Amino acid sequence: MLGTIVNTITIVIGGFIGLLFKGKINERISSTIMSGLALCVLYIGTSGSLKLDNPLVMIISIAIGAFIGELLDLDKLLNRLGKFIESKVKKGSNNNVSIAEGFVSASLLFCVGAMAVVGALESGLQGNHETLFLKAILDGISAIIFTSSLGIGVIFSSIAVFIYQGTIVCGASILSSLLNATLINNMSAVGSLLIVALALNMLNVTKIKVANLLPSIVIAMFLGVVIM
Repeated sequence: MLGTIVNTITIVIGGFIGLLFKGKINERISSTIMSGLALCVLYIGTSGSLKLDNPLVMIISIAIGAFIGELLDLDKLLNRLGKFIESKVKKGSNNNVSIAEGFVSASLLFCVGAMAVVGALESGLQGNHETLFLKAILDGISAIIFTSSLGIGVIFSSIAVFIYQGTIVCGASILSSLLNATLINNMSAVGSLLIVALALNMLNVTKIKVANLLPSIVIAMFLGVVIM
């Protein structure tokens, strides 16, 4: 849980810093910082994806995972969920609209993404917190930027992050005894490739629906069992 705890704390710290700089952060500066961090995400994802021994596993996993993801259209479902929650918050809130909107928007930003899932899986399966540590830096800086415009509600999103990622970490820890090193490596490598896709999106190079590729991680695990 170390990676998740650090991630939660950085959001809280970033949120409080954002309150101090509310309305004062230059958009050009924040954009450059996020682009620089996106390059770091690209490096982490690339180095992790190159650790796979059998590239065929990655190719088949991505192909099948993308097919399943598009059939389910996970990206669209997640966006609909966000819009549904936000609409309910707006209808049911009076004085706390800004707090609620900040909470919902930031929770979706920090929880809905490949880094949250992949990082939590790596943390639970391998005890590797590197991805979550990087995500913590990204979320902390994002929290500063978001809080400066959306208010204190962003800070409360740290609760959602802790519960969401913590649940994945604990579940992965339980499954770790049933998975060998090869299966874990397959899942981690495919997940790292999704992190590369996320980094490219952050740099506005592509508009890949990363959420629709998430089933690839599970497919990689099953392929590992079949090939073995």
